[in-house]
Amino acid sequence: MSEDKHTPSMEDEDEEAEVAAARQRVKGFGTHLLAYFGVIIVAVPLNFWLLPDQVWFVLPMIAWGAVLAIHAAYAMGLFKIFQK
Repeated sequence: MSEDKHTPSMEDEDEEAEVAAARQRVKGFGTHLLAYFGVIIVAVPLNFWLLPDQVWFVLPMIAWGAVLAIHAAYAMGLFKIFQK
């Protein structure tokens, strides 16, 4: 019996490039998520300390959360039609 030695092909290189791009997207999303929670964790107590009568932290939390949800969809590869 002969052994099948797997030689790298263009398909393998394309697949490796796709995996690397996916890892980069997930890493970028993780950074974005960490920044979101960091800012919100600071904004909530700051809001109640400076202006306890006005709840303003909800607006950036919802607006940034919506952008974060779109980034999550992108990181999962749900926008493949917009990618090369």
